[in-house]
Amino acid sequence: MKAKMGLPLLFTTMILSLTLNGQNGQNRVINAPLFSHFIYEGEDTVYQRNPLKTDEFYNPILQGCYPDPSITRKGNDYFLVTSSFSMFPGVPIFHSVDLVNWRQIGHVLDRKSQLEVHRSGVSEGIYAPAITYNPHNDTFYMITTQFAEGIGNMVVKTKDPFKGWGEVQRLRFDGIDPSLFFDDNGKAYVVHNDAPDRGKALYEGHRVIKIWEYDLEKDQVIQGTDQIIVDGGVDISQQPIWIEAPHIYKKGGIYYLMCAEGGTGDWHSEVIFTSDNPKGPYKPADNNPILSQRYLHPDRENKVDWAGHADLVEGPDGKYYGVFLAIRPNEQNRVNTGRETFILPVDWSGKYPVFENGLVPLEPKQKMPAGVVNKTGKDGFFPNGNFIFQDNFGSTTLDYRWIGMRGPREEFVKKEKKGITITPFAVNLKEAVPTSTLFHRQQHKSFTATTSMKYRPSSGKDLAGMVCYQSERFHYLFGVTKKGEQDYLVLQRTERGASTIIARTPVLTDKPLFLQITVKGDEYRFNYSSDGTAFENLGGTVSGDILSTDVAGGFTGNLIGLHATTKNDALPE
Repeated sequence: MKAKMGLPLLFTTMILSLTLNGQNGQNRVINAPLFSHFIYEGEDTVYQRNPLKTDEFYNPILQGCYPDPSITRKGNDYFLVTSSFSMFPGVPIFHSVDLVNWRQIGHVLDRKSQLEVHRSGVSEGIYAPAITYNPHNDTFYMITTQFAEGIGNMVVKTKDPFKGWGEVQRLRFDGIDPSLFFDDNGKAYVVHNDAPDRGKALYEGHRVIKIWEYDLEKDQVIQGTDQIIVDGGVDISQQPIWIEAPHIYKKGGIYYLMCAEGGTGDWHSEVIFTSDNPKGPYKPADNNPILSQRYLHPDRENKVDWAGHADLVEGPDGKYYGVFLAIRPNEQNRVNTGRETFILPVDWSGKYPVFENGLVPLEPKQKMPAGVVNKTGKDGFFPNGNFIFQDNFGSTTLDYRWIGMRGPREEFVKKEKKGITITPFAVNLKEAVPTSTLFHRQQHKSFTATTSMKYRPSSGKDLAGMVCYQSERFHYLFGVTKKGEQDYLVLQRTERGASTIIARTPVLTDKPLFLQITVKGDEYRFNYSSDGTAFENLGGTVSGDILSTDVAGGFTGNLIGLHATTKNDALPE
């Protein structure tokens, strides 16, 4: 309730600052919209009904599209990375000392020389990064697959994740989902998903896990050392699909190979194998899977699904923990928040690690490790639960949560005294090239996102406003354009690349316009206001279906964008 009560005051501040701003647009790029404030408020029922106790924290730990988590440790420092596909910068990296409170410290791939996704679809680019610390040379490695510009599998390194990462080293092997393992004797190995040998595929989705020896001096696999260590999965007679995301661990002299199995959908799971040698043979555990939600009732309360793609680490309390992806579908079973990062304690008291409560319905809350204080959302720590993110763009640098698509934010965002301007590209949202759009992930099933925009289009080719963007082929566009001498606010729906104008209304653009998106599950509403208080709706309630992966395909969640273009096709009729 406190958050709700605070919003009118926030908007009063917004209105005052915009009034004082006056004609500041005279010094800006022509037809570049000025965005002065952005407020995002999560409104999920699950958090309202499950308030935290002092010894609890919320799962997921990273809400919104932060899939395929990988984690490593050096001393008391933990570092976690996730997939980023064609988002720019790529591979967000987080730091923690207690596995509860996480602070984003940047992105691993933050330069165009590292990330060549400028012609990639949204769900191309960076898949499944794996971060590993090698104590033998005091070096961090991030290895991943970049589906862009023919790069394929690649690795970057650093001595200090707080200070940035080196240039890309391309790796000479096929397949996806590579990860590095450093043995006690200093030897290094790469494991990854690949296709079976030519002519040996038995069914659709038949994959294998391969291992290579790795030359640390040359940062390259050693040719001729590759071999298959898992064929198909736990039991190939059952035709398991998409064995992938492998990681090797060593405990008590035993080598453990952990993989995802079943595809990153409703049959997703995590499985474990053991061997006396890093190169196998590997034997599956008799209690697989060790993590999955696939056997549970489809209509369970606070449903979490698709759990898998995990990585393990020893916690500060000596206990093991696993990070993994899962989804929180809305009431229509849509996946608009995308795949998110969760964490569970792992019981490794027996021979095999098992995710605690990983085979029963996942709860929205977890007990904190002993001695940890929940600081999420405070002092720069990443928030979770129902939080408010507000940005008046007063900082000299953009918050790490703001991302571009296929290209750097800095190429179209300019800091102004009262906000930011977005210099429009001659690019339509339906194109798979860099767009002049500043994105924030949808992090709740229900939320309100509001911005203020001062903008006067010159023609129908000009448009600026907000977007809900699942991909270049599936999105909503909500913005101001021009027809004749009249400025219009339009709402356009794009499905499979075909666009339809849902609604339009004439608007005055001599002063700032407030744009707002309100969402309750699958119901999306696009609102506008001239004073930031009394909002009118445009287009009624529309479905969020096209913003879900079950309709749009791909691997990302919905992105909320501040957008501008000089190649508009959302024309008032």
